[in-house]
Amino acid sequence: MEPLTERAGMGVLTALAILAGLIVVHETGHFLAARWQGIRVSGFSIGFGPALLQQRRDGVLYALRAIPLGGFVSFPDEDEDSTIPADDPDLLRNRPLPQRALVIAAGVLANLLLAWAVLVAQGLVVGIPAGFSPTPGVMVSGVQAGQAAAAAGLRPGDRILAVDGRSLGGGQQAVAALVERIHTAAGRRLQLQAERDGSPLTLPLTPSEAAGIGRIGAQLQPSGSESFRAPRGPLEPILQANHDVLALTRRTLEGFGTLITHFGETAGQVSGPVKIVEMGASLAKQGGSNLFLYTALISINLAVLNSLPLPLLDGGQFVLLLLEGLRGRPMPERFQMAFMQSGFVFLVGLSVLLIVKDTSQLPAVQQLLGR
Repeated sequence: MEPLTERAGMGVLTALAILAGLIVVHETGHFLAARWQGIRVSGFSIGFGPALLQQRRDGVLYALRAIPLGGFVSFPDEDEDSTIPADDPDLLRNRPLPQRALVIAAGVLANLLLAWAVLVAQGLVVGIPAGFSPTPGVMVSGVQAGQAAAAAGLRPGDRILAVDGRSLGGGQQAVAALVERIHTAAGRRLQLQAERDGSPLTLPLTPSEAAGIGRIGAQLQPSGSESFRAPRGPLEPILQANHDVLALTRRTLEGFGTLITHFGETAGQVSGPVKIVEMGASLAKQGGSNLFLYTALISINLAVLNSLPLPLLDGGQFVLLLLEGLRGRPMPERFQMAFMQSGFVFLVGLSVLLIVKDTSQLPAVQQLLGR
């Protein structure tokens, strides 16, 4: 058990390191865009709250803080005790709107650029995707708490091989067959023959009814592995990365759109940092192309999330900048303060809620709770 525990620990550390790296890249984008334009910067922080480590260099305070839920770049404009004159042309607020817009957008652009670079590296190191090699069964990639799949004992990583003794086969057809069987079995008990970590198991599953069809609250995908081939030239990894970044960004935008327009149905599928780390740790143990794709996908998700017009996010800053451009002058300071404070309460509250939800769904916690 010790080697397995060590691998799991290394997987978690790898996932945490990737998340921390993505945050650093995002904030570095803001930082470099400001410094490149000669705009004064007073601080560069990873995390929030009290500083655990800090060092001042060239007038900038670099800090690692206690709450690892993001980071920020601070400017003298925000410091009431700053000795810099209010009309200093190098203060962020005194720069033209396009320069300030570039500073705000640079974090999102840095994450998109990183995702592209990671996918180029995948093409060079692992190879170009050459097709999916299916194996029998359907993989469970996610389980919603309180739904039929969780009640049956299904866990992410389980492979469903048969239903009521009938083999599902493999590939996308197996997923379609399982989904169809679930949809037509609302309220009726199904017997799943599955596999977990190489060991067979049988689980009773009773789909719940929603809008007249059966639902189980699980994400399903074909079982198998992606095969790769060597690039056919130096440009192919770049062209493949261009295609993959666009495809992943489109899918991410569609996912956020579905979440917003069908929030009541999809809220339970929202994952926080704990679930993201758990998924990353699982992929880190598998190695290969999975870790490249995980890094690119989370980086793109971070870019899209920060583009949302919410307070404290880059999109919220853009909203204030747009209003300033339309009015010809900045929004009243009281409005900006209320806007930012409401965003802080919302984001911290949501982060805590997701951490509690994700932690409660971890297999070890489920066992402690006797579920």
